[in-house]
Amino acid sequence: MPKIKLIQYREKCIGCNVCYEASPSNWKINEEDGKADLIGSKETKKDVFVKDISLDEVEENKIAEDNCPVGIIHVEDG
Repeated sequence: MPKIKLIQYREKCIGCNVCYEASPSNWKINEEDGKADLIGSKETKKDVFVKDISLDEVEENKIAEDNCPVGIIHVEDG
């Protein structure tokens, strides 16, 4: 079973809510700074968050990746 990684470069997030609208089970808007949080992720480097997702979650997160206006979301084969 291939691993799929969901990656967020949070520092440049503008809090537009596109990711949450596409995949509310993976994203939430942080009430303190208005930026998106990748639910259940781990910070691998400063402000880079990574989470393994299932094949069922790929399509909705590809929508988030394609529509993120600042290009900080990436869905990659792990």
